[in-house]
Amino acid sequence: MRVLVIGSGGVGDAVARIAARRTFFEAMVVADVDAARAERTIAAARAADVGTDRFVAAAVDASSAEAVAAAVREHRATHVLNAVDPRFVLPVFEGARAGGADYLDMAMSLSRPHPERPHELPGVKLGDEQLAAAPAWREAGRLALVGMGVEPGLSDVFARYAADHLFSAIDEVGIRDGANLVVRGEDGEPVFAPSFSIWTTIEECLNPPVIWSADRAEAAGDRDAGWYTVPPFHEPEVFDFPEPVGPVECVHVEHEEVLLVPRWVDARRVTFKYGLGEEFISVLRTLHRLRLDSTAPVRVRGAEVSPRDVVAAVLPDPAGLGPRMEGATCAGTLVTGTGVDGRPREVYLHHVVDNAWSMAEYGAQCVVWQTAVNPVVALELLATGVWSGTGVLGPEAFDAVPFLELLAAPTPQGYGSPWGLQERTPQA
Repeated sequence: MRVLVIGSGGVGDAVARIAARRTFFEAMVVADVDAARAERTIAAARAADVGTDRFVAAAVDASSAEAVAAAVREHRATHVLNAVDPRFVLPVFEGARAGGADYLDMAMSLSRPHPERPHELPGVKLGDEQLAAAPAWREAGRLALVGMGVEPGLSDVFARYAADHLFSAIDEVGIRDGANLVVRGEDGEPVFAPSFSIWTTIEECLNPPVIWSADRAEAAGDRDAGWYTVPPFHEPEVFDFPEPVGPVECVHVEHEEVLLVPRWVDARRVTFKYGLGEEFISVLRTLHRLRLDSTAPVRVRGAEVSPRDVVAAVLPDPAGLGPRMEGATCAGTLVTGTGVDGRPREVYLHHVVDNAWSMAEYGAQCVVWQTAVNPVVALELLATGVWSGTGVLGPEAFDAVPFLELLAAPTPQGYGSPWGLQERTPQA
């Protein structure tokens, strides 16, 4: 296996650091529009490489499918891992197939709200443009494994595991993400500094959230009718995350799991709620009111700039926050329904990563590390033939057990990152 990683920001950098300790691949090329940033990632990976000269840095323009295809051919890549933000998904996706490689990403092609009823009906949904290309990928004999980060990704694997091993019928798959992370400034006081790409976070949180309802689909006789939208920050709830995170207020957010899970898992309802917190929601509302969430360029003193790009530029780079961050992040899937014994059951399958641990072990802050480890595990399963397929597939399309076993197994056999299953009292 020869892997071309597009993007060496926080997640791409963590991918290389994690992969350096594994032996399943022959070469990994880390490519970025900023060649110097790719070189820094490669230097860190080489320092931990258990192989010999497996890492190479390269420059690539992720906005050009032709440039991605050329990089695939130049480096003889068998797999492309997309680690750039979602606005570049389609050119990287198309470039991988044109170059003759399989493909993985951690976020799917962008949505476009319904023009008349954005808070009732979906327009173009997350991933629609990629899923529409499934026949072409099958005909080429190639695999595009989409949404293979942590959320989407590990959360979808949890849903598959619950459907196969824990439940005879599922009422709801509810992804719930929360953290107790604090970033401190030079004076030791907490500062506003998102731990993940603010560009992506704005996209997720201010777009109309999507919910899946099997009842709606069945009533209309059309699966597509099962997806509907609600206003941003809809239905707040306080969710009690496993220690050390604890209770966090969560709200509906647009996310890929809601679009992926129903295609492979039989669930009556699928939701995604994110623990943003009062301060973050207030900031996002303000950005929206001031139109600073817009991606449409505006002219400023003779230059064309995107307001959202300006916001991203003035905030700290998430990749560099690790030394100033404390706390842990929790990703997980709450599943309710009927257990295999015929009784009501509710479980929360979860994965907690502590920032102090990920920084000490990998030099990567916990949010980007937790995102990055999952595509690396998936690449290893593909390299060994445990997972295989063609077309455009989500994580739910594969057997969850080998993935969860490899993730949790102690190093060096596995990745040494255990997951948990918490039984909860079913709600009446």
